[in-house]
Amino acid sequence: MPGEHSGYTREVRTRWRSAHTTPTRISQQAYRWTHFLPVELPFRTRAMEGGKPTLSLVYQAVQALHHDPDPAGKERASMWLGELQRSMYAWEISDQLLQIKQDVESCYFAAQTMKMKIQTSFYELPPDSHNALRDSLLSHIQNLKDLSPIIVTQLALAIADLALQMASWKGCVHTLIEKYNGDISSMPFLIEILTVLPEEVHSRSLRIGANRRTDIIEDLAYYSSTVVTLLASCVEKTGSNEKMLIKVFRCLGSWFNLGVLDSNFMASNQLLMVLFQVLQRDDTSTNLHEAAADCVCSALYAIENVDTNMTLALQLFQGVLTLETAYHMAVAREDLDKVLNYCRIFTELCETFLETTVRSPGQGMGDLRTLELLLICAGHPQYEVVEISFNFWYRLGENLYKINDVALHTIFRPYIQRLLHCLARHCQLDPDHEGIPEETDDFGEFRMRVSDLVKDVIFLVGSMECFTQLYSTLKDGNPPWVVTEAVLFIMAAIAKSVDPENNPTLLEVLQQVVLLPEAVHMAVRYTSIELVGEMSEVVDRNPRFLDPVLNYLMKGLREKQLASAAAKAIHNICSVCRDHMAQHFQGLLDIARSLDSFALSSEAAVGLLKGTALVLGRLPLDKIAECLCDLCAVQVTALKKLLAEEPTNGRSADPTVWLDRLAVIFRHTNPIVENGQTHPCQKVIQEIWPVLSETLNTHQADNRIVERCCRCLRFAVRCVGKGSASLLQPLVTQMVSVYRVYPHSCFLYLGSILVDEYGMEEGCRQGLLDMLQALCMPTFQLLEQANGLLNHPDTVDDLFRLATRFVQRSPVTLLGSSIIVHIIQCAIAATSLDHRDANCSVMKFVRDLIHTGVANDHMEDFDLRKQLISQAMEQHGQQLVTQLMHSCCFCLPPYTLPDIAEVLWEVMLFDRPTFCRWLESALKGLPKETSGGAVTVTHKQLTDFHKQVTSADECKQVCWAIREFTRLFR
Repeated sequence: MPGEHSGYTREVRTRWRSAHTTPTRISQQAYRWTHFLPVELPFRTRAMEGGKPTLSLVYQAVQALHHDPDPAGKERASMWLGELQRSMYAWEISDQLLQIKQDVESCYFAAQTMKMKIQTSFYELPPDSHNALRDSLLSHIQNLKDLSPIIVTQLALAIADLALQMASWKGCVHTLIEKYNGDISSMPFLIEILTVLPEEVHSRSLRIGANRRTDIIEDLAYYSSTVVTLLASCVEKTGSNEKMLIKVFRCLGSWFNLGVLDSNFMASNQLLMVLFQVLQRDDTSTNLHEAAADCVCSALYAIENVDTNMTLALQLFQGVLTLETAYHMAVAREDLDKVLNYCRIFTELCETFLETTVRSPGQGMGDLRTLELLLICAGHPQYEVVEISFNFWYRLGENLYKINDVALHTIFRPYIQRLLHCLARHCQLDPDHEGIPEETDDFGEFRMRVSDLVKDVIFLVGSMECFTQLYSTLKDGNPPWVVTEAVLFIMAAIAKSVDPENNPTLLEVLQQVVLLPEAVHMAVRYTSIELVGEMSEVVDRNPRFLDPVLNYLMKGLREKQLASAAAKAIHNICSVCRDHMAQHFQGLLDIARSLDSFALSSEAAVGLLKGTALVLGRLPLDKIAECLCDLCAVQVTALKKLLAEEPTNGRSADPTVWLDRLAVIFRHTNPIVENGQTHPCQKVIQEIWPVLSETLNTHQADNRIVERCCRCLRFAVRCVGKGSASLLQPLVTQMVSVYRVYPHSCFLYLGSILVDEYGMEEGCRQGLLDMLQALCMPTFQLLEQANGLLNHPDTVDDLFRLATRFVQRSPVTLLGSSIIVHIIQCAIAATSLDHRDANCSVMKFVRDLIHTGVANDHMEDFDLRKQLISQAMEQHGQQLVTQLMHSCCFCLPPYTLPDIAEVLWEVMLFDRPTFCRWLESALKGLPKETSGGAVTVTHKQLTDFHKQVTSADECKQVCWAIREFTRLFR
């Protein structure tokens, strides 16, 4: 079904450049966690403390960076130059290097430094120096225009970034064109500046804010026709100069990407005709062809709203349709680069007119010749060509699935059928291929993408119909092995979407596959095993096939090249056919005991044990303990031998192998236990505990092994629940003891599991609180180090998972303790941490903490909870709100905003009047202007935002308001 597969994002080609995050500064009240917060301090840099370095020293460092034969020397030079770039001296030194113009390398370093400083440290310069900087940069780019194109690009970026931040530079496009238009030798760098300027408008390196960005876009739109006229004039003057044409097309594409060109003006512009002439010509060079193709793709992307750009849309539509002959010529000349360019253009055409095509197929610009163009490309022998169009086919399937119109499906079905036919052909291996199909090389990844696409569009053809047709090609003919394998591969992709109920074709396929002779090509056997694994639901509904299927898979398991695929298929059968597999448990146990005698990947071995554990859970309760003991024995014995340093007899000497296998057994052994019954796994886990404990002690310094130990214990505790009570005290004692010396964050996570299981047990609460306090002390010491939060995001994540579990299971215990103040302070400091998992855990903790004082769940401790939360908010509320506003405006990416909105919503629900005052105070502290003099946020925007948030009726309104407001600072 479309939507299940993630699809592929539509992209516009842009030049890649290094990105830097603009530093932001804010002053905060001092408290325990103050140094985690951004504090306004004068700039310092350790390496430059001795004063400004000499130019001679800088030249030496640049030379060492590029020419020192010793890698350590290069590294030292790189670090020293990095320190220089971050210092205040970088401005003056870069300017001097560009002025002296000694060599390409020093000029490139200086140009790159100037660009970086303008992007990240523009606030260092006083406003009265901005004009001088602009004039200096323009002088440098003119003087260095013939030295190196990459230097020109870096200086062009510096000028563009300066123009975007320098509010006093009005009409920069007009100024530049006026200044350099008359000089043909200045045209290349002028066009370079005009190319990068629109690209930088939405650059993440510049936090110019929505107000400034809107002003800039309006200004660029106003002068866009002047730029296009300049480009057209340039083409006329330079004629067929290839380098200039490439520059013109890249510049035009950049302005298309920004979306500011007037479509009516462009529809009748000479440049459009030149673009298609270049693409139609057989003798166009590869570089020029790519630049023209990029520009057409940008133009098509820009007019995606076809109805409001009708005239330009029609010109582009007709222009692209004329390129079919040129495509065939490129195929005939075996010019793959041009073929790929044409396919990109055809795909972009289909993407742009997708809605029109679905709305009015075959009419006007819904002309289905666009699909024909893509299918022509799909017929190209190189699979890279058809792969370009995958996103379009995915989107087409998604659109048609949503509309769900039978008549519409009928129109598009033949195109999908032809596509599937092409894909099956492209999935064929080379006839001289030996062994099994590779899954990790480029072609293997292509086949995986084909499998995903087939699953997304198969509903248009019908899974059963397609499956039957594919089978008939094998049944009725005698195709070569490469065809057989590719057909089986496509059948495996759609097998799960075919209804398994009373389906004779599925049964016939299953019957024929398990009878395949061992003499067939290894790749055919491999893919047939994968197909059997995908047909596990058919086996579940037809248990008479279970024995022949298992026999077939066991043959594969014994062969080196097929073992992992067979193990995966057995795992699938066990997952789906658990009840039927119970009678085969002894066979599974025999396999598990001799797991290392098969040539299995670690993933396949773990998968087999998972399947075995799933079946184990279906056995009678009185059998489970003994069988679990047998299943764990191999792993436990191996760990004991490692601890005793005995010979491993060829088995892995890495404890994580055995810990991972135990973990998967505990995780997936889930018998149904009635209330009052002793959990059948309890005794086994108690017996295994001493081995796990000793393993943990022995390898306590090794984070990887400790992490796997904790993971194993986590699933053991989850497996038996409160049946693990006897382990609680020794486990916690050992965790705390090791954590004091080696603060592995996985102990915090394991602690959260213990709190989740036992936190509601009255007799366990104090012991768990003691555990939390003992774990918090070394945690805070770690996080209080310089950049502690940044360097240890896993610790932050796991600490707040633990704290959140306490809030959920025993809030009064936590709120009444002395540690809560420090945890809240740490949480406030960590709200600015740009790490997805860690930030999510912090926000969830704060939200859940405040919610305990909001949600009246009629529990007897609600009034006490509310009182304790009130005390905490009185102490930390203003600081929390201020820090949240600072974080969402300056530190965090947009995907974190819903979490911030939830926290603010809970604070507001708890005490709306006080929250209104806190928010007002936080907003007053935000900067109102950029260092370039542009207005970041107006008084009206501040008051509007305050009103939107404080009058919101639901959390999503708060989220919308924050999303819009933070754009002013991005």
